[in-house]
Amino acid sequence: MAEQEINFKRVIPIGIIVLAIILLIVFWSRMTVNIPAGHGGVIFRTFSGGVDTSLTFGEGFHFIAPWNKMEVQETRQQEIAEDMNVLSSNGLEIYVDISAWYQPSFLELGYLQRYIGDNYVQRVVIPAIRSSVRSVIGRYTPEQIYSSKRNVIQDEIYEESRKLLVEKHIQLNQILIRSIVLPPTIKTAIESKLQQEQQSLEYEFKLEKARKEAEKQKIEAAGKARANEILNASLTNNILRDKGIEATLTLANSQNSKIIIIGNNEDGLPLIIGDK
Repeated sequence: MAEQEINFKRVIPIGIIVLAIILLIVFWSRMTVNIPAGHGGVIFRTFSGGVDTSLTFGEGFHFIAPWNKMEVQETRQQEIAEDMNVLSSNGLEIYVDISAWYQPSFLELGYLQRYIGDNYVQRVVIPAIRSSVRSVIGRYTPEQIYSSKRNVIQDEIYEESRKLLVEKHIQLNQILIRSIVLPPTIKTAIESKLQQEQQSLEYEFKLEKARKEAEKQKIEAAGKARANEILNASLTNNILRDKGIEATLTLANSQNSKIIIIGNNEDGLPLIIGDK
């Protein structure tokens, strides 16, 4: 009897170990979680309040209680493309194709899981972007959209979408307008108007260039006239006589054969008559 009692005491620890191993094998998949790269996880606590919004688990291997569950979400930047028809400020229909770069806010992944869920793109991201595009495009005319306001429109769509999404625990990184298509008749009218404006600017440029050239010639002519006035004022009879004498002496010393006749004209300068 005592021997049976001893054997029973030995069996109990072995049985407990075996049971623990069996339970570990059965529940191993529920007790361990491997979060892949570019993802985050939040715990759903079955017996203590549901989704834990205070803690976000990063990439790698984690242990959890087998009665809890790890909800895993991708936290990398993602892209969504939307094409839609919207109305301009004067009621004309415009086709817009845009892209949005977004990602869940890592530290707020628990709130996203609790209040919005896995399908947050269709529930939040797309409606917010569509609403912002309609709101912003509706402020501008087709001409403004086509010509000079594209970057401004893009920035305004981003700001409005960002404000909506940040409240829903989503980080918006960028909005890109890939294309804007106007009705053909409106596009043709705008292009014609822009061409006329360009021609007008070119004509004004030519007129301004001609005006500046005329002004330049006027200034040069005035300068030359003033120089002549100064020169004439400085050329007295005595100076002219001295210059004539210098020229006569130069000619007299020339190697060419010549005849020098001393004249008695008004300025008293000699006359030179060459044979060649």
